[in-house]
Amino acid sequence: MVRSDARENRARILAAAREALGEDGGTSMNQIAQRAGVGPGTLYRNFPTREALVLAVYQDEVTRITSTVPELLAQMSPLEALRHWTTDLVEAMRRKHGLGDALGPGAHQAMSEQSYGPVIAAITQLLDAGKKDGTIRSDANPGDFLQLTGALWRAVSSPEDRAPHMLALILDGLRTH
Repeated sequence: MVRSDARENRARILAAAREALGEDGGTSMNQIAQRAGVGPGTLYRNFPTREALVLAVYQDEVTRITSTVPELLAQMSPLEALRHWTTDLVEAMRRKHGLGDALGPGAHQAMSEQSYGPVIAAITQLLDAGKKDGTIRSDANPGDFLQLTGALWRAVSSPEDRAPHMLALILDGLRTH
């Protein structure tokens, strides 16, 4: 069993890394340790490589996002829950882009493979709730939805962010008529 201080250190390191790498993908491991208030030894004991740390930050974010589905469905209609959840996913993907600067191609592949199953399961839960209440088309497919929404995190352009409009079009296509 992991001691509570070790769990707290790990959580502080992940939070500091998420923030630091989101601001600058080139942030050093030592800067992250300082920001987390831990020594380099504690950092490297938890995350032996930079890549391990970045992957853990990403996985932590995926877990956070996918775990919000039941609460969203309890608070709002399936389509509205899907809108909120997807907006959160898009923001995370935009942050991940900054994290991605710190990774090599193999780690990008690992990130995609680690997150695909949990993300598809979350989308399935949201779509199934809408199919059950009759608001989402019965042929809506989680993989198709994920592929369509993949364009949203790239839709930031000046002077405006097109993602909300694009998401509205995607969600309109899911509605039963």
